[in-house]
Formats: sequence, structure tokens, C-alpha cells
Amino acid sequence: MSVLYILWLRQLKRYFRSKSRIIGAIGQPLLFLLALGYGLGSVYKRAGQGNYLEFLVPGVMVQTVLFSAMFFGAMIIFDRQFGFLKETLVAPVSRFKIMFGGALGGATTAVMQGLLVFLIALPLGFRLHHWANAPVALVVLALFAMTVASFSSAIGSIAQDMQGFQAINQFLIFPLYFLSGALYPLTSVPTWLRIIGEVNPVSYTVDALRWALINQTHFGIARDLLVMVAFLLVGIAFGVYRFRRIEA
Repeated sequence: MSVLYILWLRQLKRYFRSKSRIIGAIGQPLLFLLALGYGLGSVYKRAGQGNYLEFLVPGVMVQTVLFSAMFFGAMIIFDRQFGFLKETLVAPVSRFKIMFGGALGGATTAVMQGLLVFLIALPLGFRLHHWANAPVALVVLALFAMTVASFSSAIGSIAQDMQGFQAINQFLIFPLYFLSGALYPLTSVPTWLRIIGEVNPVSYTVDALRWALINQTHFGIARDLLVMVAFLLVGIAFGVYRFRRIEA
């Protein structure tokens, strides 16, 4: 447990020492909330869909957690370039603990950024449907963050440099997010887009978070959590598999 704690704490210290990451965690979500929440809010309301800002906030929180947790893979590349990874791998510690402890730290910082978006949304007019569901929202963010961080560790183990990591990141992350229904309801899209949304794991996180925050759901919370747990196990297994084969 001490190994996991140390690696977890290291990721938190790296996060708090990087002011640019903290500022970036505020700037981009705030732009989305203002530009889309207020810019498209009137159109969304005229379409009879209600308050678009409330609909948008869970999607922006998922976006923040997704992008932040994926950054853990970049940390692996940095550690490899500066020699820290080699020193870690030769230690008498299993590679599973090294990967899992780091991913846990990356997931924790991602959840913190997601909660920061929630706090920013409150003065903008967002209202939680029922505060009793707040713990469910935290569990949803934690499951998703750990899934993405574990998957990101696999990508960081595969990529040899930052350019390769960014290329893979953009190829995977942006389609997963924009086709998840985070910015639009899946009930009002063409059939082909709805099918893509139903096979997209990010869609279930967005849907579960909407259930917890604004009491809206497309798939049902039971199905959402079941899919999320399944992808968490797949993400951890994939991350461990690739990290065990990494060469420092």
C-alpha cells in the first residue's frame, strides 16, 4: 500500500505544482459553458428541451475528466525521457503497482478538475436536482477517471514520443467525446449517430452523470454503471498488459 500511496501522492504534487494545468482546467470548461451554454441555450429552449446549461454541465465535466485523465499517459513519456521510469522499473515492485498507483493519482487529479467545473457552473446558474445524488456523481467521475487513466497508461507505454502520443490521443479522444451525446441529446439525432453513441463508452458516463445531477437518463442508471464497470476492468487490464511490456 505504501508504494501505491507514494506514486499516487507524486501525481498530486505534480498537479499542484503545475499552475498552468490548474488554470487550463478552469479556462476551457468556462469557455464551453459560456459560449455553448448561453449561446445555444435559447435555441435549445425554443426546441422544447429545457435548460441547455443544465444539460451541458455534465458533458463538460466528463470532457474535463477525460482530457485530464488522458494526460497521465504523457507523464509516462516524460518519466521515460528523463530517466525516472527506468529507476522505477528496476525497483523491487511489481509493474502493476507502478501503473496502478500512478493511474490512481492521475484519476484523482482528473476528478478534482471535474469537481472544479461543477463549482464554476453553480454561479453561472446550474442547479443540482437533488443533493442526495451527489455521491453517485462522485462515484461516476471516479470510475470514468480511473478507466481513462489506465487506458492512457497503455497509450503512453506504446507511444515513443510526445508527438506520437498526441496523435493517438486526438485520433481517439475527440471522436469519443463529440460522438457521446455530451453536447446534444441522443434522442434527437439520426439513427447512425444514435448507434455510434450506444457503442461509445463515454456516452454511458455522460448519461450516468446526467442522472445524478439533473435526473435525466437515456440508457438508465443501472445499465450505465454496468457498462462503466466493465470498461474499467478492460481499461485496467489493457493498461497493465502494455505497461508490463514497456521498455525504459
